[in-house]
Parts: sequence; C-alpha cells; structure tokens
Amino acid sequence: MNMPKDRIEQDSMGQVTVPGDALWGAQTQRAVNHFHMSGRPMPPAFIRALGHVKAACAQVNAELGLLPAGMAQAIIQAAEEVAQGLHGDQFPVDVFQTGSGTSTNMNINEVIAHLATRQLGEAVHPNDHVNLGQSSNDVIPTTLHVAARVALEHELIPVLIDLADGLDQRAAEYRHVVKTGRTHLMDAMPVRLDQEIGAWVQQLRYGVERLEDAGERIEELAIGGTAVGTGVNAHPEFGERVAAALSRRTGVAFVPKPDRFEALGAQDAAVEMSGQLKTVAVSLMKICNDLRWMNSGPLSGLGEIALPALQPGSSIMPGKVNPVAPEAVAMGCARVMGNDTTITIAGQSGNFQLNVMLPVIADALLESIQLLAGGARLLLGQVVKGFTVNEEHLSDALSRNPVLVTALNPLIGYEKGAEIAKKAYAEGRSVLEVAVEMTDLSEAELRKWLDPIEMTGKMDRG
Repeated sequence: MNMPKDRIEQDSMGQVTVPGDALWGAQTQRAVNHFHMSGRPMPPAFIRALGHVKAACAQVNAELGLLPAGMAQAIIQAAEEVAQGLHGDQFPVDVFQTGSGTSTNMNINEVIAHLATRQLGEAVHPNDHVNLGQSSNDVIPTTLHVAARVALEHELIPVLIDLADGLDQRAAEYRHVVKTGRTHLMDAMPVRLDQEIGAWVQQLRYGVERLEDAGERIEELAIGGTAVGTGVNAHPEFGERVAAALSRRTGVAFVPKPDRFEALGAQDAAVEMSGQLKTVAVSLMKICNDLRWMNSGPLSGLGEIALPALQPGSSIMPGKVNPVAPEAVAMGCARVMGNDTTITIAGQSGNFQLNVMLPVIADALLESIQLLAGGARLLLGQVVKGFTVNEEHLSDALSRNPVLVTALNPLIGYEKGAEIAKKAYAEGRSVLEVAVEMTDLSEAELRKWLDPIEMTGKMDRG
C-alpha cells in the first residue's frame, strides 16, 4: 500500500500536519517546524541512551504495577530498537530547541508510542504511558549523564589507555637514545628519548585518572525528580529502580542523585567532566605539537623523527609531505576547548529549578568525547606505531651542543663554563675539544663528566 503523503495529528494545542511515513507525532512536528538553527539533530549517542532510559522506565513501571505487562513490553521493545540505533531518521529535532530538551523527549515518546501501538494493536499514549513517572526535566539530564558515562567507559578511556601503552612501548625501544633537550625551543641539557616520550605517557595516564574521578559524579542521575525535583507523579521508588535498571543495561554503576533539586537546577557534573576533557585535549595538543616540531624539516628543521607519510602535502610543491595526523588531532582538540567554553556558559543557565541549556550541553559534551577518542585512535594508528627516529642526526646534534658544559659547573664554575660554551659554539667545535684546551682537566676526566647518557640520570639498561 502507498503511504499517504501527509496525515493529521492532534496534541493539546490542536491539529498538526505530519509526514505520512513519520513515526513521530504532533509535538515533534511543531519542533521541526519552529527550530531551524543548525540543521543538526541531537547526537546518535544521546538518542541511543534515551532509548535505554525509556526502556528502563517502562520496565520499572511494570514492576510497580503502574503499566499493564503487555503494554510495558511493547514500549520496552520499541525503546530497545531505538537504543540499538534503529529508526535514527525519526529524530529530526534540532539541537538548538527548548532548553529543557522537551522537544526531544516528546520526539522519542511519540516514536515509541507509534511503534508500541503498531505492535500491541491498541493505543499507547506518548505522555500517559511512555512518559509515565517522568518529566523532560529529569529525563534529559539523566540521558545526558548516561550517554556521557557510557561513551567514556566504552570509547574514550580505553583508547587513551591504548595510546599511553603504545607510546610506552615506543619509549622502551629508544631508551638508549640521547638527544638535545629543549627549553624555550632552545638547546638545553640532554634527555633520553624514552624520558621525553614517557612524559607524554604520564600526561595521558593522569588524564584517564581525572576522567574516571569526574565520571563518578556523572554516574548520579536526576531521574525521579520529575518537574522541579519533588518527584511529583512518580512512585517513591521510581528513581532508584530506574538507576538500577540502567546499570544492568549498560554495565555502568548508576545511582540516583542524592539531591534531585541540584540534579535539575545545575549541571556542575557535566561542567566538571568538560573541564577534564579539556585537560586531555591540552595534553593531546602538546603531544601533537612536540611530534610536529620533532618531524620538522626534513632538511632545515629539527628532523629528529620521521612521521609516516599519509598523503601528498601540497597541491603545488611535489614531494612535500606534512604532519597531517597531528594537525587533524590538534584541530579536534581546539574544538574540545571551544566546547568547554560553551558548556561553562550553559552550566550557568540553571535558573532556579531547571537548567535551560541541556541540549547544547549534551551535544558539546558528547562531541568532545567523540573527538578525543577519534584523535587518540588516529595518533596511535597513524603516528605512534609508525614513526622512525633519526638516531645519527640526534647524536651529531648532541655532540655539538655547547650546553653540555653545564655538567662541568661543579668543577670549573659557571663563568668558565660560559666561556667554553661560547667558544665551542663560535668555532663549531665540541665542548670536549675546547674544554681540553681551556681547563686543567684531563681528556679522560672530561669525557667522563661530559658523557650525555650520564647526564640523563639512572636508566634501566636491561
């Protein structure tokens, strides 16, 4: 049968024309008609999490005897289809909508009601049945937390750990390589390559710790607070039971917020999480910039490493290859930093009992998680596993580094050391050679004191 082009749907404000093949109803259509700011719907990860929330709510309402078992099962089945990523084209509401996210909540209520009605053979109401015991004001912040915590658990944290482990493995390969250290981008005392890379590893591991710590607050859910935090129209056990049901569905230990008024009126946990995501972005950008500097050249730059060649680097200069992977990741990190500003501003918009920028917080937070996970994966696969080290060039540059004279300070003093360094640099000679001429120390003694590997501290030489 041919689907009619349009149909008429009814809500409390009257009749609305809806596309004949749409699973949504009147309230969704009003939002589609009115909100045309970005053309970008809510993130798929958010919609999938919202499906889990609706399934958990229906399950609990059935357990409490508030929904007939058959109707509850039809709602659960429809909600689980959404949670699995089905019907993605049925969620067209723009991110920039009502600040509570009511349009998106009603969008899924109407889609689930439509699917459940089709399966059950009797009317399932989007408000009275699918939204039973709920309000957009607790459902949307609950979903925001569920989506973010699941994404952290299954996407971002594992790949950050993989990236740190991958860098650690490369560091172990080059623990014997000593290079010129740099402060202010100028030659400084020597460091081992494993020490330089090891600093990146530690940044990432601290980042994981920060995310896991902030994640504990994200595990607290607003569900059960309904409209203003009092829990009106919800069973007293509803919030706790839904949190437990979501834990079983996702494998994350969700719990009810201890203060549901705070849960609705503030989004401090999301602001905190965004701040930690920004910190990870700062770490990744620092690593990317170090890699780009080390790769620079190959003739007139540092030329310490060579990143894998991924694509031609210029439309006009043949043979040019650019550090495109670190550049792409750095751009993603810049976006995460911008998202943090958005979330910070939105977090201040908790007017009395409701934050009214929930959709943009959810969109920005989930995008930040996605960008960092994708960036870490890109760095690991396209950079860390494939870069090579120009050991000969590092050794040659180190041998001509006049700053090595610093190791002689205890023997000859700062002023004498400065004289040797200036002369070595001016004449293009090694510190050892000049120090032999300008001090009473033997060459054997100078070689011992000027051994770069000794200057880098203790090392496992296994």
